[in-house]
Amino acid sequence: MPEAHGRCLCGAISYTVTGPLRPVVYCHCKMCRRTSGHFVAATACTLSQLSIAPSEHLKWYQSSASAQRGFCGLCGSNLFWKPTRGSYVSIWAGTLADPTGLAGAGHIFVADKGDYYTLNDGLAQSSHYPPGDSLDPSATA
Repeated sequence: MPEAHGRCLCGAISYTVTGPLRPVVYCHCKMCRRTSGHFVAATACTLSQLSIAPSEHLKWYQSSASAQRGFCGLCGSNLFWKPTRGSYVSIWAGTLADPTGLAGAGHIFVADKGDYYTLNDGLAQSSHYPPGDSLDPSATA
């Protein structure tokens, strides 16, 4: 079974994923851009495959009625995005240890993207969240 490891910048929060990770999806929505300073590159796993080392520094922010975001309260690293209803968690791909073996799958919320960059990598683009919640890794597993 594949295993991946990741952590925040300061190392106060570490996590392990046992099982496959979804290909990376690039989110350009305004909330992701505000929390990260740019667009987000996120993979995902089912909740049951994610193990987060106990840390008093892991904080969850209810960013909307439909999701919350996990971050380190010490260094501020953005780590996770979790839907209020769902069996998966998105993981900021940059927090994973190399090599990840991951590849980009597409862009979502491209209508909200910043005016200071272009998307010309040839990946699929969507102006919204994919139908049928295809961002859930268990939907494609």
